[in-house]
Amino acid sequence: MSATTATPTSPAAPVPAGDALRPNGMVRDATIVFRRQIRMNLRNPAWVLIGIMQPVLYLLLFGPLLKPLVGSFDLPTDNPYTFLVPGLLVQLGMFGAFFAGFGLIAEWREGVVEAERVTPANRAALLVGRLARDLVLLLVQALILVGLGWWMGMRGDAVGIVAGILLTLAVGGACAAASNALALTTKSEDVMAPLINMVMMPVLLLSGIMLPMTLGPAWLETVSDFMPFRWITDAVRHTFLGDFSAGGVMWGTGWALGLLAVGLWWGTAVFRKENS
Repeated sequence: MSATTATPTSPAAPVPAGDALRPNGMVRDATIVFRRQIRMNLRNPAWVLIGIMQPVLYLLLFGPLLKPLVGSFDLPTDNPYTFLVPGLLVQLGMFGAFFAGFGLIAEWREGVVEAERVTPANRAALLVGRLARDLVLLLVQALILVGLGWWMGMRGDAVGIVAGILLTLAVGGACAAASNALALTTKSEDVMAPLINMVMMPVLLLSGIMLPMTLGPAWLETVSDFMPFRWITDAVRHTFLGDFSAGGVMWGTGWALGLLAVGLWWGTAVFRKENS
């Protein structure tokens, strides 16, 4: 009776947790997160309408008040809506995106973030998928606002309007990323809400969104020069007019892209720490 000899087998190579480290895995994971997030918003589209209501009300109520005064301002245009709509776009990108993190707090409380933590999903994709959702919603709101402004009398350069919307999306991405990072840091609406209000009030007043800063005293205009959103607002206004050669366009674009890079870095770092 011959003995049976066992064939030696080589140890199995360790299998990486999913393909989260590969670029295509990151895109796939971000797409999965995006689809889930967008389905949640489609089930309750009221938030899209709520987000657009404030700038639309400003456009409908403040625009007629601005019309008889615009001639006395030192503005690059005598059309009040061509001045007002770009500012409202920046406001929409800031305010709408800064409140995106409140939904993430609810997801964390319901255990959704913890459920994502135990999956092999790419950590950056958890942020990117949510940002893609926020930018799609912001784009829809921006198109509604621009369309309504055009109907009310706004005029501008077509390419410049597209460029202005792209700058708005960059601002919205920066603010949404910062909002998500702040949400996972505080994990409390009671802490996050006053922090946002404390930041947004001076930003709104010093960015020249509603009125040109040249109306204020010299010291206030000097302070506003240190406000990045002031430059972004001026850049969007100049692009709407097709004036791409203005120095403010370069500064505003630089600030928008810089804030987007910082927001993505902060948001990704917090998601990776949360899920480590």
